[in-house]
Amino acid sequence: MIKYLLSICIIVNGSLSLFAQELTSSNLPIIVINTDGPGILDEHKVPATMRIIFNESGEINKITDTDFHYDGRIGIEHRGQSSLQLFPKKGYGLETREKDGSNRNVSLFGWPKENDYVIHSPYSDKSLIRNSLTYGLAANIMKYAPRTQHCELMINGEYLGVVVMVEKIKRDKGRVDISKLDSDDNAGDSLTGGYILRFDKHSFNDVAWISPYKPNPNSSQETRFIYHYPKVNDITDFQKNYIQNYITEFENVLAGNNFKDSLVGYSKYIDADSFIDLMIINELTRNVDGYRLSTYMYKDKEGKLNMGPVWDFNLALGNADYCSGSNISGWAFNFNDVCPDDFWINHFWWKRLLDDEKYAAKFEKRWNELRLGILSDQTVSDRIDAYANILQQPQVRNFQKWDILTSYIWPNNQINDTYIGEVNYVENWIHNRMEWIDNNISSLVPFTSSCDENNSTSDNLLLFPNPATTSVSYCLTMNECIDCQVNFYNMDGQLAKSEYINRDGTIPLFNMNGMYIYQLVDKEGYVLEVNKISIAN
Repeated sequence: MIKYLLSICIIVNGSLSLFAQELTSSNLPIIVINTDGPGILDEHKVPATMRIIFNESGEINKITDTDFHYDGRIGIEHRGQSSLQLFPKKGYGLETREKDGSNRNVSLFGWPKENDYVIHSPYSDKSLIRNSLTYGLAANIMKYAPRTQHCELMINGEYLGVVVMVEKIKRDKGRVDISKLDSDDNAGDSLTGGYILRFDKHSFNDVAWISPYKPNPNSSQETRFIYHYPKVNDITDFQKNYIQNYITEFENVLAGNNFKDSLVGYSKYIDADSFIDLMIINELTRNVDGYRLSTYMYKDKEGKLNMGPVWDFNLALGNADYCSGSNISGWAFNFNDVCPDDFWINHFWWKRLLDDEKYAAKFEKRWNELRLGILSDQTVSDRIDAYANILQQPQVRNFQKWDILTSYIWPNNQINDTYIGEVNYVENWIHNRMEWIDNNISSLVPFTSSCDENNSTSDNLLLFPNPATTSVSYCLTMNECIDCQVNFYNMDGQLAKSEYINRDGTIPLFNMNGMYIYQLVDKEGYVLEVNKISIAN
């Protein structure tokens, strides 16, 4: 929980000023864009200049500074779908350019060199952090997530508030690191990658193909795959046929009777770990658009289909008042049961994968592992507090420009009178959500007897009963575990208890209460098992 109070004043040239809208300095980088007259358009980049004032030493950035982090040409356009139509605070797509208009790869904020960037302009997300927070968590969980940097923006002399510079999802060594697919890569191994596709809103020309499988068996909706890389005007017919056939074959297998088979089932076609990680991000945030919109997937040369990167969480983390989007409880993958008449609903993949006991068990195990560190209560709170602290003064200017804190902005679930109220709402919501998942994720895994040698949910160690009270019994389903330890961690990721074990026995649990993650660790320090137990003393 954020524990500081914000002043309604900001410092301007050393004096206090109430409700000032002029930007003179900021602890955030300042982006100054000038189009030299022309207005910014949709779907067509206009030429402009951009300067970024960013003192990497940590000094305050001043609008009068003359040492620029970037100083050069760009092309800029409006971007967004619903947000572009609904909100006066616009998002932008931009590319850095040479003077002759060609692409100019640059490193912004220490990121890998590229030329395509997005300026996300949070408006209905009054916390200003939902995308940055989620991308930051995903970057530590998945193979890649877009990097972000909060900034303050001026265009043609007008202050436009707090924005987030984001890497655009793109095939590149520093982004989605897959093979380049040229127009002559039409046969053999070169044809097998790389591809980026997505589920998303679309124009007719973007549609790659329509899945032969309905999202729901008797639904009128269809699932459309959208080309992202190569673009629809660049991909060849051979490449189109290959990627469509690959995914359709995966769908045929997933829908078939042998879909669980380790040799000929779905695991032959997909990187299941990447699917699980995407599910964890979507379920953590209960993203109302998760799975059905802004959902990316990619396939590298000679590789399997991977899910990711993540994108667009401004309506997640309790910020949607429709289709149960703000509910703490319930699974986001069950969207079709909540809003079956929506035009875009979830594809059949997610529920079908959870019909495999081993996939469901891996999902639970991965969640429990992450709750020990990246998704521990303390780690998540620290991330939220860090964002709120750097936005302490910039948010004042933002909401002077956009006076919306006490207004309903679609699709807000809750209206708070202060910025701190908005941040605290996000923090309380995500902690309650993680607790709900802790208490319900085991229900996705079929129950098996406590010491069944075929128990797929706990290959090495199982503690029972669960929930437990003053002690717990354990059974090992592995042949030998000399000098193994069981370590118990609370939900802040702190070690609460550690015990050596033999082949059979019990572990005392006095003075322990609540939910714990336990690990089985061998004498070399390797983690052999991760699971969860509830203790009530």
